[in-house]
Amino acid sequence: MTVTTAPLVIRPRKVRMITIPIAAALVVIFVIVAILLQHDATGVFFGIGDRIALVLIGLALAAGTLVFGRSRVVADDSGVEVRNLFFGQKVSWDLIRAVTFPDGAPWARLELPADEYIPVVAIQAFDGEHAVRAIRELRALHRKMVGSSDVDSDS
Repeated sequence: MTVTTAPLVIRPRKVRMITIPIAAALVVIFVIVAILLQHDATGVFFGIGDRIALVLIGLALAAGTLVFGRSRVVADDSGVEVRNLFFGQKVSWDLIRAVTFPDGAPWARLELPADEYIPVVAIQAFDGEHAVRAIRELRALHRKMVGSSDVDSDS
């Protein structure tokens, strides 16, 4: 019988608290503008197609804004899945040399062999104490899975 660890899921906090209201505001603003723009004082007429296009532009801008809050990390017994803005990848624990947060860096990273690394946008310096807790939990899980001597330092 194997012991499984509940997955550790980490998402950025402050970025999501900012992007969600901005996305909602963009949709509301574009819908209001689409409703109000029927005739212009210059005689320009905005038809139904123009108004639908405005709403679609608002939805597209909102979706683009929400992409910034989409990043996450899911760590479990099999490895770490990192999803940054657009793409994600799964890395097994035996490939991860260390979990670091270099001084002055905007986010953490997973150190791999041959001086390669994977940025972990879900753990952002912008999140302050939440980022500190997240990096400590991820490091503890890394130590547990590979028996690493990864220390809780800032490098």
